[in-house]
Formats: sequence, C-alpha cells, structure tokens
Amino acid sequence: MARILALDFGKVRTGIAVTDELQLIASGLTTVETKKLMSFLEEYTKAQKVDCFVVGLPKQMDNTPSESEVFIQSFLAKLGEQFPHIPVERQDERFTSKMAFQSMLDSGVKKSKRKDKGLVDEISATLILQAYLERKR
Repeated sequence: MARILALDFGKVRTGIAVTDELQLIASGLTTVETKKLMSFLEEYTKAQKVDCFVVGLPKQMDNTPSESEVFIQSFLAKLGEQFPHIPVERQDERFTSKMAFQSMLDSGVKKSKRKDKGLVDEISATLILQAYLERKR
C-alpha cells in the first residue's frame, strides 16, 4: 500500500500530515510555505508512493463554503494538473484549528510553542487525515 497525504491548505502556509504505509495511523509531517507547496509535493511523491491527497474542506456553521474555498479551488486545479494520477478527496475541516490548539493545551505544550501557527496547521492536517481515515473505515 501507499501513504495518504493530507493538507490543511492556507494562503500563507499549509500543514501536512501523512499515514503509515498501511494507512492506519495519521501523523503530522511538516508545515510548508504555501508558495513552496507544489515543489514540496513533487519531491515527496518522488520519494514516497502516495495513494491519495486529502484536502481540508472549510465550511461555515450553516454548511456553506468558507471564503478560503476560492483559494483552495485554484490550488486543486493546479494539484490535478501536476498529479493527475493521484486522486484528491475532501474532508470537512470545521473546528480543526480549535481542536489542534486544545490538544496542545491538553498535552502540556508550553505557551511559546502554542504560538507557533505552523504547529497548529500541522496538527490540523493530522486531525483532517484522522477524520478521513475514520470516515473511510
């Protein structure tokens, strides 16, 4: 089997999470500046086999798309062009940032580390991927 890669896409930076090869466990991988994301994905997919990309789907409380969906749609078009052989799935990402911050609090992460927005994005990507895995089971 190959890995599943999840992206918590943002205008400035994107959190990335990945499964193990058996697609059982979601783990944070890194956070990348969004302008460098496509080259990161190119290098990663050369080194690791990826079955699927999971991209967060931002929604409002009333289930309508959030404003950031416009940027994500543009990114998805580029992703499909550059990686036509890798399918893209979407996963609701509501509350992942709040849950990521709460998980840092619960695990005793120091205040200085909690200010690291990149870490929040990476944890958010992990939560998106975990939710996707649970939905698929």
